[in-house]
Amino acid sequence: MNSIHNKDIITLYHAPETRGSGVRVLLEELDIPYEMTVLNFKAGENQQPEFLAINPLGKFPTLVHNGTVVTEQVACYLYLADLFLEKGLAPALNDPKRGAYLRWMAYQGSSFEPAVIDKAFNRPPVEASQSSYGSFDKMLKTVFDQIAKGPYLLGEEFYAVDILWGLSLKWCRMFGLITTNPVVDAYIERITSRPAFIYVEQQDQTLKLAQDV
Repeated sequence: MNSIHNKDIITLYHAPETRGSGVRVLLEELDIPYEMTVLNFKAGENQQPEFLAINPLGKFPTLVHNGTVVTEQVACYLYLADLFLEKGLAPALNDPKRGAYLRWMAYQGSSFEPAVIDKAFNRPPVEASQSSYGSFDKMLKTVFDQIAKGPYLLGEEFYAVDILWGLSLKWCRMFGLITTNPVVDAYIERITSRPAFIYVEQQDQTLKLAQDV
């Protein structure tokens, strides 16, 4: 494991049941020391000047490490998995799977999320040639077809990208934003039944209950 001194500790700014949960799962999977600053999203603590000075959008996840701020969930996943490459949660730069790993990391934010949001808000579809993701159905089928190759997104190895997709698909299924199938359901279960996921979910519930008081 990389040597981490106190000045180098990774700090995660987090609110329960946000995109920050997946990054916390990744930190647990990496089994590295980190600090966490918990903010109350419902109370608007993420819009207070102190946090906005770190992340002007007031979004989660937000990481601070070695004086550098990392925002946007995909960037946080890439940063952490590469920082601790020896943990095996990201293919090395010369690994043939590296390109696919980056592809599916980017696909979540550039195609999947925009398509799901557009559909959730019943926005009228535009011509596929004018859309960042083509069509919703084709976008979803593309990722479902990749998952079907299993058992993980890139085959036999579990990577940080599986944490990203496992949590994304679980939440979208829970809120009825996507219709899954048995193969995808099995993939979600395979990812979210891991000890790190269960631990973070339990911790998030405890944090949420404390904030709701």
